Amino acid sequence: MKKPVYPCLWFDGNARAAADFYCTIFPNSKIIVDNGMVVNFELNGEFFMGLNGGPHFKFNEAVSFVIPCKDQEEIDHYWYKLIADGGQENMCGWCKDKFGLSWQVVPEILGQLMSDPEKRPRVMQAFMKMRKFDIEALQNA
Repeated sequence: MKKPVYPCLWFDGNARAAADFYCTIFPNSKIIVDNGMVVNFELNGEFFMGLNGGPHFKFNEAVSFVIPCKDQEEIDHYWYKLIADGGQENMCGWCKDKFGLSWQVVPEILGQLMSDPEKRPRVMQAFMKMRKFDIEALQNA
């Protein structure tokens, strides 16, 4: 395969608005092409396609994008930007943006914390009560 696999996101006529929104949130991001039907864009250097496909299909939690964050500042940045202007907070680091796309904003350290058999139950109990992840609370669990 010469090219990497990339997502095509189905929008109801607002693919450009979504791409513009995402490009303001992620570093190293840009609109590549907008021909009215398709908007190609990069988020942090990764290729995406937005399709103005109409009202037939909606996003749901069956597909989400994971954002591994190095610290609380990064978690806060992505969380608050993604839920702005009509997004929605969900449990365990999940949120939806104003276009209905689901995101998981998670600390990079979560895997390490969950790999400690003694600490794992306390970490799970702590994050099951959280909406936005709190790294300090997880470390202290």
